[in-house]
Amino acid sequence: MSDKPAVSSVQKGDVLLVLVDNPPVNAISQAVRAGLKEHVEKGMKDAGTKAIVIACEGRTFVAGADIREFGKPPAGPSLQELLNGMEAGDKPVVAAIHGTALGGGFEIAMACHARVAVKDAKVGLPEVKLGLLPGAGGTQRVPRVAGALVGLDLCTSGRMVPAAEALKFGLIDKIVDGDLREGAIDFARTLVGKPLKRSSQQQQPFDAAAFDKAAADVLKKSRGAMAPAKIIDCVRASTHGDFKEGEAVERKNFMELLVSDQSKAMRYVFFAEREVLKVPSLEGVNPRAVTKAGVIGSGTMGAGITISLVNSGMPVTVVENDQAALDRAMTRFKSTWERDVKLGRIDQATMDKRVALLTLTTQFEALADVDIVIEAVFEEMKLKKEIFGKLGKIVKAGAVLASNTSYLDIDAIGESSGRPADVIGMHFFSPANIMRLVEVIDGGRSAKDALATGVAVGKRMGKLPVVMGNCDGFVGNRILAAWRKVADMMIEEGAYPQDFDAAMEAWGMAMGPYAVGDLAGLDIGMRRRKEFAHLRDNEKRDTGAIADAICALGRYGQKTGAGYYKYVDGKRTVDPLVTEIIDKVSKEKGITRKPISADQMTSWVHATMVNEACKILSENIVSRPLDVDIVKLNGYGFPVWRGGPMQEADRVGLDKVLATVKDVHKVAGKGFEPSSALEWMVANNKKFADIKPGDLKGK
Repeated sequence: MSDKPAVSSVQKGDVLLVLVDNPPVNAISQAVRAGLKEHVEKGMKDAGTKAIVIACEGRTFVAGADIREFGKPPAGPSLQELLNGMEAGDKPVVAAIHGTALGGGFEIAMACHARVAVKDAKVGLPEVKLGLLPGAGGTQRVPRVAGALVGLDLCTSGRMVPAAEALKFGLIDKIVDGDLREGAIDFARTLVGKPLKRSSQQQQPFDAAAFDKAAADVLKKSRGAMAPAKIIDCVRASTHGDFKEGEAVERKNFMELLVSDQSKAMRYVFFAEREVLKVPSLEGVNPRAVTKAGVIGSGTMGAGITISLVNSGMPVTVVENDQAALDRAMTRFKSTWERDVKLGRIDQATMDKRVALLTLTTQFEALADVDIVIEAVFEEMKLKKEIFGKLGKIVKAGAVLASNTSYLDIDAIGESSGRPADVIGMHFFSPANIMRLVEVIDGGRSAKDALATGVAVGKRMGKLPVVMGNCDGFVGNRILAAWRKVADMMIEEGAYPQDFDAAMEAWGMAMGPYAVGDLAGLDIGMRRRKEFAHLRDNEKRDTGAIADAICALGRYGQKTGAGYYKYVDGKRTVDPLVTEIIDKVSKEKGITRKPISADQMTSWVHATMVNEACKILSENIVSRPLDVDIVKLNGYGFPVWRGGPMQEADRVGLDKVLATVKDVHKVAGKGFEPSSALEWMVANNKKFADIKPGDLKGK
């Protein structure tokens, strides 16, 4: 460990420049808090110092709390003590912001008497993403400076605010074009001898009706998450009374969240998203060099993949069947980037550079010299085999050939190429330029460095790659298929789609399964059921009758105006015809329908997820429970505040989950037997948190 202090200072004439240096992101460790307190107090006491500037070494301003201190007893000084003392000082303190000032880092800046920043700096309060709230005055100082609506937005969204927007809100006072530190020192000198603007003492006009509406919108979107509701309480407290009263409300709510199951789950996710990138089976394996890519197909998925690659700075060759498809693709690419320019996310020069990275063609031969090809055509094995047969002959040796398939056999696709070691799966999620998850699939004969390349390219695209073995549906869709059958079974037994969707959404899912089905298109599932009908095990309960009856009427979901629901002017309504279809199917199957509680719906779905995940772990498709959690959280709308199905199972208790699995099995029958791995865990009093990579293999 370095003996270099986390905080130092240097005198610049009558200004003390205090420097934080705690790589890699200047996190607020105990040493940083103590160092800041020491050097700021030194400047306050020194007669020759007229002002103080706080700046940071390295690539960023203070970017938040030190995650290494999570869960440990607090060590003084507290951040509140530091900030309140600094703000109360009689000499101006100016924050010089570059990179990002996030969480506690932004709270440090807000306790300064002024803030200057470089033009590409960003600020924000992302604590809500950990199930927490800003606990060092953030919910009080930000709304007192920028207004309650801005404070509510920043604290509940956790979004990063660009410097120009922060300037407009009054959250920074100046954007520095030249040297940041010199600009901050000059600005600090202009404040000497003038009344100091203390964030805690400011107050903006408050529109109660507008705030109530914004708060209601936040609660509607949060779907059971605790932190947004607590933040609303805190921000509201900033609009009346003095700072001390608001700070007390903030402290009380912060401490309640800190010990909550929700925050514990979200902090688990924070660490799991970092751990999932450390793939045990690829330890020490270097990826192949990738400088240019190819994408086959420019529909919704192919276009999203292309946009993500180009946004990462990668030249991309797009292959389509005809020029008309390519013209549509270019229109889609440009409209996406034009929207980004309009929203201020990029400038026109950046858009022009991105367009220049594109090559659009109908010729497969144009892919001869690319380093990775990602195929994104229709989900049909015959077509994919044909394409990979061409790629195996055309694309240079050593290039990685990836299929964006959601459930097809990567082994079979790899064999068709004649070079299976180069073939991997890369299952993206729609819209691929927005969704973070990508399942990277080992085709059995896939080379380790090909898999490592898939991971590296995914990370470059800003994705969260999860490596897994080959099976029908891989991890995400395999688990989805299992619990959707249980959902369909409960619809036959007594529930209705609107009841089920309402229960799952109240439980925290972004959308219920039947609304999702209508959105995605019911014809996709219909074609899959027909394609694999000859492989169906007749001893297993068939739950596709209701969906087939709905599809037989040409009702494929939103695109046809009707599916499980009816859609009029974009509004979803319950359709009595669907109720009739469901009742008829139940009667034909000899089922006496009975009411099913929301608790049964959600507990049976969750238990089925966990049971199928245990089978996946036993088969070593993935080796860690966290792999499953990251997939379900980032691709399937699982509520983040529950931490993923495996984390949620630990909270519920695996003995209770196993009992529910047994209840499901009694009704669902073959295919839903309790996993032997789950039974082993219960018998041995294990939790998923106890499981190390490979522990459940063969169990």
